[in-house]
Amino acid sequence: MKILIIKTSSLGDVIHLLPAISDAAKARPDLRIDWLVEESFAAIPAWHPAVQQVIPMAMRRWKRTWRQASTWQAIQQTRQRLKAESYDLVIDAQGLLKSAGWCVGLKSPCAGYDRESAREPLAALFYDQKFNVAKAQHAVDRNRQLLAKAMGYALDEPAPDYGLQGLLDRLPAIRFETERPFIMGLHGTSRADKLWPLSCWQALAADLSAKNFGLMLPWGNEEERLRAEAIAEGNPLIKVLPRLDLNALARLIGQSVAVVGVDTGLLHLAAALGKPGAALYTATPPALTGAVLDRGAAGQLTNLSKPNELGVTSVVRAIEAALVPH
Repeated sequence: MKILIIKTSSLGDVIHLLPAISDAAKARPDLRIDWLVEESFAAIPAWHPAVQQVIPMAMRRWKRTWRQASTWQAIQQTRQRLKAESYDLVIDAQGLLKSAGWCVGLKSPCAGYDRESAREPLAALFYDQKFNVAKAQHAVDRNRQLLAKAMGYALDEPAPDYGLQGLLDRLPAIRFETERPFIMGLHGTSRADKLWPLSCWQALAADLSAKNFGLMLPWGNEEERLRAEAIAEGNPLIKVLPRLDLNALARLIGQSVAVVGVDTGLLHLAAALGKPGAALYTATPPALTGAVLDRGAAGQLTNLSKPNELGVTSVVRAIEAALVPH
């Protein structure tokens, strides 16, 4: 059986689909999976051993250059590539008009969420097969249920398997000079209301340093770089990383002893890699998109969202609890 998965973005959403891919591969050992994904996240499907071919697209870039002929040529080339393949089934696991639109013109049957389940109800008009999956549950669970219904298998394991076992051994080595165990500080996010206050990060950094832990701070844009530098100012145990790609970030997260982060895609990557720590939800409900650890994780990753849970003292306690072997 050969299927095409459409899940283009964002980083956390793409990671949330990995357990469903593991389920499908377990249920159908003969399964071949292609995955259409935004080019900046193409590394993630490639990490999963059940994905044979990653088909990158560039909708984010194309939206900025839609007047250029080269953009329309690139879109046409991607469509032709999809049409040239013969799939038993195409599954749009995103449920948006921008993702459902890729089903147009394909010679394969397309499946997706029904009107009540899709994030954009009109997306259901593009599917040949439509499935009801309750919205009031975690994104990981919704993805797993959609693929199970579309492909006709039962879910027999409640805990998710992201399929990333052994990934760190396959990634290029990355070395940073540090003699101390370090924690990844995932401070950057796409929305201002999801941020944790700078003063809290600085206080956390001071506390971790006093306990002889290093803190590694990645960044993805200029604003995040400046925030990282402000957190690290005057503290030699805090390191602002160079800008890294997803492979390098995964490798470094894997080398850390724990993570602490806001609601960001890298936090979900840490959860997929089984990293313990603290997840800080200042604006979004963790019941629907909280960090969910891989079933093989040895520690705990605590989702904190109530005001009394988001103080520095509470976050430090959660990190300390995560570092205790379970």
